[in-house]
Amino acid sequence: MPPSALRDRKRERTRRAILVAAVELFEARGYEETTVADIAAEAEVGTRTFFNYFASKEELLFPEPDERVRAAVAAIATRRPGERPVEVLLRALRAAGDNPGERLVGDVGTRVAALRARVSRTVPSVSGRAAHAQLLAQREIAHQLHIAFPHELDEVGAAALVGAVVGAVSGALTVLFQQPQHSADDGERLHREIHETTSRILQPWLAASAPAGPVR
Repeated sequence: MPPSALRDRKRERTRRAILVAAVELFEARGYEETTVADIAAEAEVGTRTFFNYFASKEELLFPEPDERVRAAVAAIATRRPGERPVEVLLRALRAAGDNPGERLVGDVGTRVAALRARVSRTVPSVSGRAAHAQLLAQREIAHQLHIAFPHELDEVGAAALVGAVVGAVSGALTVLFQQPQHSADDGERLHREIHETTSRILQPWLAASAPAGPVR
């Protein structure tokens, strides 16, 4: 393995170690009660090393901000012949939710999502960043959907469709994450519940996009 590849693997291991340490401390102590120094010590790195990977404690709650958007955009770009806009959008959102980048190590990504939803209730800076990130994601997905279906969706229509679907899913998941029993101690279970909740919320759109049966 070339030296550059070894360095990249070492950097990724260190980055993940910091993220895992942060998640465990946030869950055990609370976000606001945990300091950068605490996280660095738990990950067995110096605070200077911490800031080489994350600009702030807040950034730990947004470790892969573009992965889900890239997955959704890729799904739109590879739309199938005959797919309607809503079908492509639903497939794109499912692709984003199933993206491996969302589950970094031991389903840490799922735990981060749950923490982000909870912390957003009490920390305005996290709430604002989460809302801004979702807005940017919706804009990009809507833009790509408009490009894919220029004769069926103008930019306003694409934005409305994406906003309605993403808003429904986000609202449901926020309530799910805020329930006391979801402590994120079982990442696999939590991820399964996220998938089940998302599927249930999307069901009306799935049913509406299904081809009509034969006329009798």
